[in-house]
Amino acid sequence: MESDATYRGTVYPWQCDHVGHMNIMWYVGKFDEANWNLFARIGLTPTYLRQSGHGMAAVQQNISYKRELLAGDLVEVRSVVLDIGDKSIRFRHEMRNAETGEIAAACEITGVHLDRRTRKSTPFGAQLRRQIQDHVAVPQSLEA
Repeated sequence: MESDATYRGTVYPWQCDHVGHMNIMWYVGKFDEANWNLFARIGLTPTYLRQSGHGMAAVQQNISYKRELLAGDLVEVRSVVLDIGDKSIRFRHEMRNAETGEIAAACEITGVHLDRRTRKSTPFGAQLRRQIQDHVAVPQSLEA
């Protein structure tokens, strides 16, 4: 899968903490926005989720912080799907300083496909699973 940007934005001064760099809550927020863009790209669109009665829930998230981001920095997140199971998907985001290209943080997430009515995990449909499978990649690096 080509790792096109799944998020682009800016670090605002009010997103910075007492040390002067972007607070961890904003890393999580920007990664969350990248999730939804990645999901739409692989078939888990808002329309699919609304009409099917399904949803996605994160069950594990691991973030590695590499370089600080400061107010005014431009941010870009690129994402890849690492694996798909019957009911789950694992993917990775890399957040970079868009000006320097340096990796600021990386996040690996496992998400579960669920039935919103029963609040229980449910298998991906065969067609959706094949569509997602077409996007699975083993990333060497997400560099452009």
